[in-house]
Amino acid sequence: MGQSTFAAPKQVNTRPRRVVLYSHDTFGLGHLRRSRALASALTQSGAAASAIILTGSPVAGRFTFPEAVDHVRLPGVKKLGDGSYASQASGMDIDATTALRAGLIQSTVAQYDPDLLIVDKEPTGFRGELIPTLEMLNGSGKTKIVLGLRDVLDEPEVLASEWDRKGAVEATEAFYNEIWVYGVKSVYDPTKGLPLSDRARARTYWTGYLRREIVDPADVPEEPYVLITPGGGGDGQAMVDLVLKAYEQDPTLGPDAVLVYGPFLSGDTRDAFEARVAALNGRVTATGFDSRIEALFAGAEGVVSMGGYNTFCEVLSFDKRAVIVPRTRPRLEQWIRANRAEQLGLVRNLDQFRDGLTPQSMIAAIRDLPSLRRPSQSGADGLLDGLDVVINRARQLMSQRVRDAAE
Repeated sequence: MGQSTFAAPKQVNTRPRRVVLYSHDTFGLGHLRRSRALASALTQSGAAASAIILTGSPVAGRFTFPEAVDHVRLPGVKKLGDGSYASQASGMDIDATTALRAGLIQSTVAQYDPDLLIVDKEPTGFRGELIPTLEMLNGSGKTKIVLGLRDVLDEPEVLASEWDRKGAVEATEAFYNEIWVYGVKSVYDPTKGLPLSDRARARTYWTGYLRREIVDPADVPEEPYVLITPGGGGDGQAMVDLVLKAYEQDPTLGPDAVLVYGPFLSGDTRDAFEARVAALNGRVTATGFDSRIEALFAGAEGVVSMGGYNTFCEVLSFDKRAVIVPRTRPRLEQWIRANRAEQLGLVRNLDQFRDGLTPQSMIAAIRDLPSLRRPSQSGADGLLDGLDVVINRARQLMSQRVRDAAE
């Protein structure tokens, strides 16, 4: 009998799917918390068997992660007052720290061999640290790469200049299979003003906002309370001061407040706030950092917060009447988000340009909280499909890797 002319079928690697999420985290909690929400959704849905978050956040170890999600802590950096960066490790300059981070990222991705890499916000990474990894993955052609963008980045002109300086448009065009915007295009388009090609825009998906749930149950006050949260807290001093002045100047102001400082509001500033909180005799209670803040959101009568992406998602997800006090430096991101959300009837924007940030304006805003519409009354439920869309897109992309391997 002659030799068969039929080739044996090619073996396709059907190993459990793996995802890496890159989160540069030079400041605050936003990138890490968003990456944790995405990793949790992908693993708990079964779209991925495991996920690793690459993060520079100094507080990553204080969060709980699902069993299938782990994190690699990159050497930390801090932003200085002039906008430059310095290493948090003594004896290393910023160039050496960036090179070390780049090497850790590349070696982790090479060893883990993910089916999908999701990059948060920065197409080239912190100071270009992601470029060697993107070039490595582009050469192999196995790992699908996604750029994930929050709903608002900055003013279009400012963002275009920043991306031009960083070579971000070129990197997006060259390396990324898809762009996911964690928002709704009719609310805001963060890519407006960027010179992206028609091809890149054709592979852009607006997922909707990322719905949040209670991750870790926690005890919350039995009495009604307003939740006061500046997010990570690093730039929340002015808002916390304003809220405390409101309660100090109006002894009848209620309900009582629960203040979560955030992990980056500390030192002498926090000590001074603590003394003022103590003098309010229980009308305001405070805690430094609670990774279980979702439970505090769920139990609150209303919320006073800054306008970060994650906080906004929590306001929508837990359907809370909210007063947003957005920062306006160094970016207008929070103000743009809060202003647009107010136009849609989702929140009240305490706008320093319009209302002025005074104790009297904060007193009035807290008193008016019960009269605000809940986000659901303005259609918020239809904005919160983000995690479902992410799971579906991830499945589609990772199935392409299997098909590519079979060809």
